[in-house]
Amino acid sequence: MSNSERPELVLIAHNIRSLHNVGALFRSCDGAGVKCLYLTGFSGTPPRKEISKTALGAEEFVAWQHNWEIEPVLEQLQTEGYELIVVEHSETSIPYYQVKTRPKMALILSNEVWGTEPETLAFAQQEIHVPMYGEKTSLNVAVCGGVVLYGILEAFRQQASLGPFLA
Repeated sequence: MSNSERPELVLIAHNIRSLHNVGALFRSCDGAGVKCLYLTGFSGTPPRKEISKTALGAEEFVAWQHNWEIEPVLEQLQTEGYELIVVEHSETSIPYYQVKTRPKMALILSNEVWGTEPETLAFAQQEIHVPMYGEKTSLNVAVCGGVVLYGILEAFRQQASLGPFLA
């Protein structure tokens, strides 16, 4: 998929506990062509062997930044014209494949245990979730990130009438 056929995506990983999950997010970001991975709060940063183990070198190719506070990152991205999309299952969230795509989108993933903080939710222009059909109510954050990144790319192509790229 060429750059002109896909949106500009950034991913914000806020307060992600597991360094292995951070590494897996680097790999998904590389595969999906994410412009920048923002690691906020206590999310771990390279260089760490646990990140490298699952990133398999992707941390060398994906641009990333660390900020202790998420709000300045969200404010900056809003100023730059990004649609802020939080992944959080709530009464108002929609399935990820129904996301209203934009040319510039920032996807926000938060801590697996606590979820997204109300202050962060207040910035979001859309809330999306991965529908769950089993007994558990959530996926591993890195798995969720990969599913949603590729789902957003497919939704963008479909909404732009370009046809599916997963065929």
